[in-house]
Amino acid sequence: MNIDEGMQAAIDEMKKGLAEGGIPIGSALVVDGRVVAVGHNKRVQDGDPITHAEIDCLRNAGRLGAGSFHRATLYSSLMPCFLCSGAAVQFGIKKVVVGESRNFPGAPGFMRGHGIEVIDLDVPECVEIMAKFVRDQPHLWNEDIGV
Repeated sequence: MNIDEGMQAAIDEMKKGLAEGGIPIGSALVVDGRVVAVGHNKRVQDGDPITHAEIDCLRNAGRLGAGSFHRATLYSSLMPCFLCSGAAVQFGIKKVVVGESRNFPGAPGFMRGHGIEVIDLDVPECVEIMAKFVRDQPHLWNEDIGV
């Protein structure tokens, strides 16, 4: 499997979050072929229920300038939930590339219904890291997905 720079950045952020004791989900924003921001889930680290990986990444992107988000691709190691999918819709992001959706189905239909191209790469490393986390930390995972 050929992992591009955007997905590799999201995977690196996923591992960073896990190393910090958090939920292993990473994200990257690519504009015009260049990674402009990265982020990872910090709900545990910051005690903030809104700091999902994609939200952290978008915050880190800051103000990119007119039309930049429309040219952006949002990468995530895991299929985005409705919160993060809504942020992609709100900012006019046209493409979302994910590492996997086996461990969490997320909201691909919602994004596609709003004109976003969604690509699921089914990256084995993403599947394995997330599956191990869900198995080893079910209380944190259930808290993250609102169960």
